[in-house]
Amino acid sequence: MATFHLPAAGDAPGCHPLTVTRSLADFPLGNVTLRRHQQAALIAAGLSEVPGPAADLQVNPAAWFAPAELATFVADSSYASMVQEDGTVLLRRQVGSRELRVTQSYAIAYSWDLLRANAEAMTARKTYAMDSGAHASLYVDGRLQVGKGTKILPGVVIEGDVIIGDNCKVGPNCYIRGSTAIGDKCHVGQAVEIKNSILLSGTNVGHLSYLGDSILGEKVNFGAGTITSNLRHDGGTHRSPVEGRMVDTGRRKLGAIVGDGVHTGIHTSLYPGRKLWPKTITLPGAIVDKDILS
Repeated sequence: MATFHLPAAGDAPGCHPLTVTRSLADFPLGNVTLRRHQQAALIAAGLSEVPGPAADLQVNPAAWFAPAELATFVADSSYASMVQEDGTVLLRRQVGSRELRVTQSYAIAYSWDLLRANAEAMTARKTYAMDSGAHASLYVDGRLQVGKGTKILPGVVIEGDVIIGDNCKVGPNCYIRGSTAIGDKCHVGQAVEIKNSILLSGTNVGHLSYLGDSILGEKVNFGAGTITSNLRHDGGTHRSPVEGRMVDTGRRKLGAIVGDGVHTGIHTSLYPGRKLWPKTITLPGAIVDKDILS
């Protein structure tokens, strides 16, 4: 049986500020790290994990695999590499001569790619389970997973695929929709709406906030009335600065990318696609129209 090697993920500047404080391999998608997703995909395709550079297959540590394309590559030993459209190699075999060009598999190069991978991970997930009780008024139109010790208070509405971790407090009267993953020990409270977003562990969005197509790192606190905007008035795709250049995200909807330990003042408004570096703050009533680096 062929083996594979997952090298350690190095610096990922396109995914800053989220990868300032963690490796890309350790970033959770659907509350499961990218490295574990890669391992599961490769094992499901019929491979076994043997660490070390002498393994038969070398995996790009940023790779996100579409199961059908990965199965095609694994089944045909004449393929030497799996390559995405821009030429990035996702998977390399020590033998073989052909190149498999893929359109659904890709390398996670930018923070907004994490939103895409998160949605795909949650769509592909086969089972969702409730390990905690919820108030009788809970409304679910979709699939909901709730971890141990989590409290769901009255008036909570869930639509789409939603995963909530352990020991969280959700509600009262909040609306969570799209493909949304919430980590452990989070608080999502009164009159909060969250759509198609990722919240890492220990984060609080407690009162009167909207979070759309956004990612919040660990131990973030959104002050009451903090609002993210995720749509341009002209309906165009968002552009975001990365290492001094503007990058077209290809996304019509993109909210905020927020590093670990950020605190916003009450009534903070965040322009689409803005990034806040770890442990930065905003004052009450702030309008964030540029990235906040320090």
